[in-house]
Amino acid sequence: MNSQRPVTNRDQILDRLYQYFLLTRLHRPIGIFLLLWPTLWALWIAAEGFPRLDVFVVFMLGVILMRSAGCVINDYADREFDPHVARTRERPIASGKVRPREALGLFVALCLLAFLLVLTMNRLTIYLAFGGVALAALYPFMKRYTHLPQVVLGMAFGWAIPMAFAAQTGAVPKVAWLLFVINVVWSVAYDTMYAMADREDDLKVGVKSTAILFGDADRLIVGLLQGLVLLGLLLLGRQLALATPYYIGLLAALGFALYQQYLIRDREPAACFRAFLNNSWLGGAVFVGLLVAYAWG
Repeated sequence: MNSQRPVTNRDQILDRLYQYFLLTRLHRPIGIFLLLWPTLWALWIAAEGFPRLDVFVVFMLGVILMRSAGCVINDYADREFDPHVARTRERPIASGKVRPREALGLFVALCLLAFLLVLTMNRLTIYLAFGGVALAALYPFMKRYTHLPQVVLGMAFGWAIPMAFAAQTGAVPKVAWLLFVINVVWSVAYDTMYAMADREDDLKVGVKSTAILFGDADRLIVGLLQGLVLLGLLLLGRQLALATPYYIGLLAALGFALYQQYLIRDREPAACFRAFLNNSWLGGAVFVGLLVAYAWG
């Protein structure tokens, strides 16, 4: 006698929602933080303190929606590769629990929700939003054609910076583009650490990355990139005449960067992944410095 409870429509709906939750990686918020910190940097600098409440709410929700959309399109693009990589073979598309067309529909739905939020902002912000969606959709496919997909990732993650300035001030000044470039360099540094953890699997399946491009010089180049990020943030602080707490935040960020170098010293995959995760603390340290500096002033 079969005592199993029959599967109901409610069970099926809950299972779909759970698979979508896994697909958008809301259970692993590191990507949200790496997108959140530069967005907050931009909002605070543009507003010279706390931004307008409507702008703040739109961008915080937008960060969650667009990071989720990015995860979905990334797994769609990698659906032929992920089943061959130990760390990714159980992802919903790779394991067959979510169909590719279903994932595309979810990506479109998330982008539309984010765009509806942007429609409450000014015209310049709306125009810039099209660039953000294009970069989010383009990035996952770049690893097939170039060893520099991390640069495109940095552009996608950093596109919220000019949008934040546009929403808060109605313009995108030079300082916004400086911050954008700083974020691109930072993204290449931390995503190279991520790629170092997957290098052997990527070589097997033919995926390109900066970790493969840099080869034995990977740790040195990551260190140089981290140095450029900190130098750029230092120059930014000087240009904006920020108060002392900002530079204390930069010192904390330097400490995290040095710790990350320690973690990747042997190129051990799990340690490289921990170094990648640690970048959330680096970005947060910079933001706390900004937050206190503006409150101080």
